[in-house]
Amino acid sequence: MDLDRAKQELEEFIPHVRNIADGSIRKMAGRDLTRFKQFKKQGIAVKFGRFSQKENNQIRKNIEEFLSITGIDSAEKLLFTSRYPEDKQTINRLKAEHLFCEKLSEGIPRPWRLIYYRARKMFDPNNYKGRYSKEEKEKLKKYHALHGNDWKKISELMSRSNLSVAMKYSEVKSSVNYGPWSKEETQKLMHAVEEVIKKRIEKEDANSLSSSEKSHREISIDYETLYQKLPWTEIEAKVGTRYWRQCKQKWTTILTNKMTKGQQLYRGTKGLQAKINLIKRLYEMKAEDDNDVNWEELSNTIGDVPRAYVRAKFYKLKVSCVPLWQNKTF
Repeated sequence: MDLDRAKQELEEFIPHVRNIADGSIRKMAGRDLTRFKQFKKQGIAVKFGRFSQKENNQIRKNIEEFLSITGIDSAEKLLFTSRYPEDKQTINRLKAEHLFCEKLSEGIPRPWRLIYYRARKMFDPNNYKGRYSKEEKEKLKKYHALHGNDWKKISELMSRSNLSVAMKYSEVKSSVNYGPWSKEETQKLMHAVEEVIKKRIEKEDANSLSSSEKSHREISIDYETLYQKLPWTEIEAKVGTRYWRQCKQKWTTILTNKMTKGQQLYRGTKGLQAKINLIKRLYEMKAEDDNDVNWEELSNTIGDVPRAYVRAKFYKLKVSCVPLWQNKTF
């Protein structure tokens, strides 16, 4: 399949596909397109975002079955083959012979690459080692000075996962402020978000509008563009004094205040009613997992607010009002 046709067919399932690198699109055309079409026939949409417990269980099942078929003795060997150079050739041969790509993604309506990354996160023994000590943080800074953003190399030296060292470095690379946001920091955050959104719109326009249309176009942005899939590490770098998760949380707060015109939705009698409405709607949805909930729809239940705001409020309700909530089903 040629590249243009691959983009056209994938766009039905992944609207932002034209922003993805050509090499990745070619891989998706081979690994994902047939699966996506099969899911469509079953009335199942392609999913993004957080993995549900059901999907995690399916990944475990797929991995266990593949290990059973091939005789590979651990998920770590299967997913981190480079750590076992003496077995690498045999493992890669078995993965090719028994169609590892197809087996791993079985029953999961997501791009293969995301499933693979999720499996690596779930089965990496270096991913669950608790808090970083002061000595580890200093080592991390030293290794980054030597190896830059080669997280694979740094993860091997630290005996931590790639994701873990990358995220931790984001926190420790500079003096991060943990206190209240200053007016200057808030302005930097707003300017940073404005810059990345403008850049995204300009890139989309370059692919779809003529030069005369661009010069006369009024820019309008839907809510989703303002808070979904923003490049938070890039925004973090522009702000300078906060790490990415702080930036994301602060931006959600700013958006909520703008969208509600500063009204306190969760205080007083109105706040109590909003919580009751939220619980009622969640109950009516009969969702089995947090990721099965349409948070966008729920945001209209308590006011015109970002879905992240509603999700955070439900989490706070759950933690503060439900004893032993960690041990209960959704």
